[in-house]
Amino acid sequence: MLRALVAHGFDQLPLPGQGQTLARWQALAAVAACNLSLVKLYEGHTDALAILAELGAAAPAAAQTWAVWAAEPPSHRVQATPVSGSGNGNGSGSLASGSAVQLSGSKAWCSGAQSVDQALLTAWLSDTERCLVAVDMRQPGVQVSSDGWQAVGMAASASVDVHLDGASATLIGQPGDYLRRPGFQHGGAGIAACWYGASTRMADHLLQACRRHAEPHAMAHLGAVDIALSTTAGLLRATAALIDSQPGAPWTLAVNRTRLAAEAAAQQVLQHVPRALGAGPLCKDRALALLLADLPVFIRQSHAERDLAALGQSMAQQEDRLPWKL
Repeated sequence: MLRALVAHGFDQLPLPGQGQTLARWQALAAVAACNLSLVKLYEGHTDALAILAELGAAAPAAAQTWAVWAAEPPSHRVQATPVSGSGNGNGSGSLASGSAVQLSGSKAWCSGAQSVDQALLTAWLSDTERCLVAVDMRQPGVQVSSDGWQAVGMAASASVDVHLDGASATLIGQPGDYLRRPGFQHGGAGIAACWYGASTRMADHLLQACRRHAEPHAMAHLGAVDIALSTTAGLLRATAALIDSQPGAPWTLAVNRTRLAAEAAAQQVLQHVPRALGAGPLCKDRALALLLADLPVFIRQSHAERDLAALGQSMAQQEDRLPWKL
């Protein structure tokens, strides 16, 4: 399905901050409403294209599928070793974008590893210097395992471990650029658009049921869902406008607020829709059952209370006495 989207050019989304950020997020939400495992791979592919453009890398070949793997659990670490003769030869800090490196170690949470052609992944040039590299997945030094993913939800995303043993890769940007670029934060709001899209699809099941049968308790559940989704939609639109107004700013506070609102909306939908519909649709409608299994897993990309604490800290540091004033 990902290859079909790419083949039809549906991966050529507006880049974040170029005036059509909301249109980009609308595309992500639309794919998420169809299938969450698919949007996990689609978002990674389109994010890779945006990263390559933002860091000034060469445009990728047509029809190739990409992924972005940047998780850094303590048990999995990828070491990047400069290839002799690459860069300026004056140490890892002087490596230029496009320099050749060799990779060793294991990468965790590699969604779509069995199927993608290329991947952007984070690696370490030293104990403190993290870089971003592009690696061709179709080479002898890359082994895609079946380890690391036992979840029923998001099963088709197959976020397994990848083992690297002397695999060739290319440095993208300068060390540290991946996290320093404003697009790192902007992409986080794109994930929120995915959560939102799946939530609206689930809510639509409830809306259609209420239109067929005006049961008062179901109507109350629908009202609660509407409040949660309408609030999140407003935040997504406002955050997209902020990013387009000043693309060079990370908009960290606005992005975190939007992500947390999208997560909270998804939690509301997951609570209200099953209670309103009862067991019948949950057991006999495969699309709805898949959403109910996938969405709780997908929204755990949020860091929960850590993100809430970070948002609270950002608010406490603001000089506005009453930041919520109309």
